Amino acid sequence: MQVIYEDNHIIIVSKRSGEIVQGDKTGDRTLADDVKQYIKEKYAKPGNVFLGVVHRLDRPVWGLVVFSKTSKALSRLNDMFRTGDVHKTYWAITQNCPAEPEAVLTDWINRNEKQNKSYAYDHEVPGSKKAMLHYKVIGRSDNYTLVEVNLMTGRHHQIRCQLANIGCPIKGDLKYGARRSNPDGSISLLARKIEFVHPVSKEKIYAEAPLPDDRLWREMRML
Repeated sequence: MQVIYEDNHIIIVSKRSGEIVQGDKTGDRTLADDVKQYIKEKYAKPGNVFLGVVHRLDRPVWGLVVFSKTSKALSRLNDMFRTGDVHKTYWAITQNCPAEPEAVLTDWINRNEKQNKSYAYDHEVPGSKKAMLHYKVIGRSDNYTLVEVNLMTGRHHQIRCQLANIGCPIKGDLKYGARRSNPDGSISLLARKIEFVHPVSKEKIYAEAPLPDDRLWREMRML
């Protein structure tokens, strides 16, 4: 865990692939547990530490996660995420290059709970939700493409599903059609940047995640 920003009300950390933000059926230690331990030790806090989880990242994804350190910040951040006032930018390394260098993708996404997978349709189907994102190609190598993505909605596995639907699965993402897994079990998707107005101080907050310690990420960044 790497702390990117911290004040009295919020803390932003960079998550490694493989870490889970909040507890699940595996019972594995969570990123929230690590952040609580960090706060407890840094400030020598007795008893339980308050920490609010306001959003998640999929377990194999890298990048920025925002937590609240106070109940006031938690309620306001929850509202901001719900109304789209928190702007997140993702970077994805895809197997193929999109047909268009820049576009808005609009699909109807249906989540299959048993498979923990989403499916994209070009029309509304029962149980589906409208999903929109904007992407832009920002780098290319012989075999891979670096795509910057801004979400316009927040659906289950939205980036993974929508990019795969246009024939551009994310590197390492076997669930959505990648040819092979990454050696470390990650997928090449990074929550790179986050911007919002601080829920208490009203200052503008901007945070950027470091790139994963991986040769391909560094090479793509230099293109």
